Amino acid sequence: MTLPAPAAEPAFLFVGGDPALDLINTVDWTRRGLEQERLPTFDSLTRWAEGAGVLGSAAVRRLRRLAAERPRAAAAAVEYARRTRDILHQLFAGIARGESPAAVLARFNQLLAEAMERLEVAPDYGWRWRGQESDPRSVVWPVIWSAAQLLRSNELANVRICGGDDCGWMYVDRSRNGLRRWCQMRTCGTREKTRRRRIGGPG
Repeated sequence: MTLPAPAAEPAFLFVGGDPALDLINTVDWTRRGLEQERLPTFDSLTRWAEGAGVLGSAAVRRLRRLAAERPRAAAAAVEYARRTRDILHQLFAGIARGESPAAVLARFNQLLAEAMERLEVAPDYGWRWRGQESDPRSVVWPVIWSAAQLLRSNELANVRICGGDDCGWMYVDRSRNGLRRWCQMRTCGTREKTRRRRIGGPG
């Protein structure tokens, strides 16, 4: 008897324009709940971090060795990443909708304070994260820092939620006319235009 092959993990797509938004986009935020989880394991988390430019390949290799030695800490880091993702989604989605983020901002500031305790100046005067070699959660710290920078930037006003049905992905709209509506035109944009044509609405 031939067993069915395991389902492939959904691919990572880096369309947010910022690591904080790309972390939000590692799951689909549907009306039915979260779907298409792209961070099921620590290995997938490090693959995402490398693709997002958060970690270099050498750091990824070190953290994977650490995860093999400390699987419970690695599993806790995945939960930490998902919890961070949820807070970032609440924060930036609220801002994009023009809502007051006061309650979730307090939760984000707690994440930020914990991460900033590890940020220090290296001997070459660059930034580095203390504990990056010994704490699997270090994958997430640069993402939190990037979110804080986005909150303080002029681009915050250009953070958008994809207009696609049952998507919920987010991005910084850097289009020339500021009218980008989709995380990706070839997926959500095409599906939405097809749906509208089917029901006779405007394209």
